[in-house]
Amino acid sequence: MELFNNHKKLFGTALVLFLALTLLVAILPAFDNQRNNAVLPGYERLSASAAKGRQVFIANGCVACHTQQVRNVEMDRAWGARPSMAADYAPIHRTDLWRNTATLMGTERTGPDLTNIGTRQPSVDWQLMHLYNPRLLAPASIMPAYPFLFRVKKDPASGEVIVHVAEGMPEEGYEVVANPEALQLVDYLLSLKQTTVPDGKPTPAFLYQKAAAAGKADNTVSVDGAELYVANCQACHQPNGEGLKGAFPPLKGSPIVLDENPELFVDIIMNGYTGRMKEGYGAMPAVGTNNKLSAAEVTAIINHEKTSWGNSAPKVTSAEVQKIMNNIATSSKTPKP
Repeated sequence: MELFNNHKKLFGTALVLFLALTLLVAILPAFDNQRNNAVLPGYERLSASAAKGRQVFIANGCVACHTQQVRNVEMDRAWGARPSMAADYAPIHRTDLWRNTATLMGTERTGPDLTNIGTRQPSVDWQLMHLYNPRLLAPASIMPAYPFLFRVKKDPASGEVIVHVAEGMPEEGYEVVANPEALQLVDYLLSLKQTTVPDGKPTPAFLYQKAAAAGKADNTVSVDGAELYVANCQACHQPNGEGLKGAFPPLKGSPIVLDENPELFVDIIMNGYTGRMKEGYGAMPAVGTNNKLSAAEVTAIINHEKTSWGNSAPKVTSAEVQKIMNNIATSSKTPKP
C-alpha cells in the first residue's frame, strides 16, 4: 500500500489518529465529568494555611503511602462514613498554567486512608506528636518521622505551639515546638473530612457486607468493644490503656472509667473533654459524635474499658447509655440563660 511506502502520509495519518483518540478518550470525557459533577453543597474550601499544608503533604511524598479514596467495599468502612464519589474530587484543579494538579487519591495503602482523617482523628496534639515521631504513639509504626518540621527549644516564645510529647522527650528543660510547616500540614490533614450528601440524594453504599450480617433478618452485626476501642481510642490511650505520660491520660485505674455512674464517661466520649489540660494533657476530641457512634457501640467501648487492664467495674447497659445520650442531645439544644 502507498500509505506504508510514504513516510509523510504514514506519520501524518498516525498523528491524526492519535489526536482523534486523545479527543475522544481523554479530553471530551474530562469536559463531560466537569459538566456533570460539582462539589457537594456542604463542601468547605481549604483555608490559606491548609492549602500551604497540602503543598507540604505533596513535597514530603505522603501520597506514596496514604490514599484518599474510600472504596465501596465493606472493608473500607473504617476510613469513611460512605464510599468516595466523583463530587469529592470536583474541587481539584490545575496548580497553575504549567503544572497539572497533584493526584492525591493514591495507589497504595501502606498507611491508613486519609479521606476522613479530620473526623477520625481531630486532635491537633495527636497529629503533631505523630508527625514528630510516630513510634511514640505506635511502636511498630513504619511511618518515617518528620523532626525537621519541629524545633527543640529551651525557652519557647509566647505564641509558639508546644508539642505534648511523651514524658522524658526531649531532655528536661527543653520543649518541642512546631514549625509553621508542621502546623500547616496538620491544618490540611484536619481539613480532610467527607462532605455529607444532601438529604434526598442517593448515598453510595458499601458492598460485600460482613458475612455475619448476611444471615440475619435485621442485617445487624454483633458489637465488639475491643475492636471499637482499637478503631476509636487506642491511638491515644494505647493498647495497654496506660496512655502516654505527659501526652494522653491513662484509662487503666481511671476514676472516670471505674465510676459506677457512667454519665460523665458517656459525655466525654460524645462531646470530648478539656478537664485535664492544666495537667499538660491535650483536649480530647468528641470521638463519639465525630464518628457517629451508636449507643450500642458506646456501650461496648465503655464495658471494654471497665473490664480491661485490671479494671473491674460494673458494666453498663445500652439502655442506660442511650438515655444519657438523649439527655446530652436535649441539653445541647436548650438555650443557655
